Amino acid sequence: TRFWFSKIFSYDLFFSKVFVSHQLFLAIYVISRPPFCNHFQVKLKGPKKRADEGQPRRPDFWIETSGSISQICSFDADGHLSVKIANDSRPIIQRMVESFRNKFFPSGYPYSVNEGYLIYTQFRALQHFSSAALSVLSTQSLLFAAGLRPTPAQATAVSWIIKDGMQHAGKLICSNMGARMDSEPKSWRILADVLYDLGTGLEVISPLCPHLFLEMAGLGNFAKGLAVVAARATRLPIYSSFAKEGNLSDLFAKGEAISTLFNVVGIGAGIQLASTVCSSIQGKMIVAPLLSVIHIYSVVEEMRAAPVNTLNPQRTAMIIADFVKSGKVSSPADIRYREDLLFPNRIIEEAGGVMVGQPLKKIVKKPSTLRELKDIFPKEKFLISLKNKCNYMVLEQNASGEDALRGWLVAAFAADMKTAGQKSGVPMLYAAYERMESVFPFFLSELKMRGWHTDQFLDGNGRRYAF
Repeated sequence: TRFWFSKIFSYDLFFSKVFVSHQLFLAIYVISRPPFCNHFQVKLKGPKKRADEGQPRRPDFWIETSGSISQICSFDADGHLSVKIANDSRPIIQRMVESFRNKFFPSGYPYSVNEGYLIYTQFRALQHFSSAALSVLSTQSLLFAAGLRPTPAQATAVSWIIKDGMQHAGKLICSNMGARMDSEPKSWRILADVLYDLGTGLEVISPLCPHLFLEMAGLGNFAKGLAVVAARATRLPIYSSFAKEGNLSDLFAKGEAISTLFNVVGIGAGIQLASTVCSSIQGKMIVAPLLSVIHIYSVVEEMRAAPVNTLNPQRTAMIIADFVKSGKVSSPADIRYREDLLFPNRIIEEAGGVMVGQPLKKIVKKPSTLRELKDIFPKEKFLISLKNKCNYMVLEQNASGEDALRGWLVAAFAADMKTAGQKSGVPMLYAAYERMESVFPFFLSELKMRGWHTDQFLDGNGRRYAF
């Protein structure tokens, strides 16, 4: 009996402690409850009358913005939606600037584009202005050479007709060079404008030899045909380098809007020049070269500002050279002003002196050499042959940008060891390969973080092999 009484007493004491603890917990929780726990108050204390009950509820509202127009949307007390145009209290100058930016720059500018877009746009506008003015002068000269005496307005209208003829032949020839344009869009874009100015120059000087009118006009339009295809083919890679938030279409549309605007302004300036200073051939011989210089300078600065983020031989060599020298990975914006746009295929010694895209038959002279090259890196999609003047790298047909980076790093590390006199021959390649394997994961992640596209290696019309 004493045993059971002791058990009952201990259980009763236990449950009483639990009950008291539970009540204390509820009291503390209700006092310190967060605002969203009103249901505890309803259960414990009953419903509480709201202080604002009986007063009219303030209507909710929001602002919707579309372009440069803002609308205030709100619900009134009866639940009806009302929409009002927001009053713009900004100064007229600021509103004009905002309107211009909304029409000619991508949405979210400057945060929606990559670095250098403003410089690119400024020189693009200057390029189209000078090109359009020069086009009016050249068309007027052509008509003079044909024995006509057109007004500047007539020259402007005829310029849209004369450009067809020989341009088609130039377009067909230039269309076979698309792979090279993918590899070096900047250089080809500059070449396109040089060809365009060359064709325009032939048209300008055509009055000096009217008996050769057909030949001068034909060659001029042939050069313009080459220029048109090269300019259009390289436009998309340039725009893609500025796209930051998947806004490529917006970038393209706004870029074309700027081009159209300054083309119209340039045509107007050309009409004015053709009516005054350039009404004679002597005036054209002075003004046309000046406009051409402005045109070429603008397109060069325009291309230098573009941070193209695809891998080609020159940009890959510059990335490897910086990494081998300092251990850091350069971004597209870091190397854009260091690219050689005139001689893009030059060999960079600091990156191992690699020459890529050469025919395999030029490197391999006998079967034993081919077997030796294949046995060094059997699982890789590249072959490396070390020579005295340069190191050759040949890529497999389906090699990606990462494969090209791996092979280039091996060649660069091998050249570094050779310069230091550490090893030579096949052992040096094995040591360079082990060094590449140790740093490549970090190197690749840094490349992607910096914005480089490593899925493809654009070597133009470089040769590749497939067994």
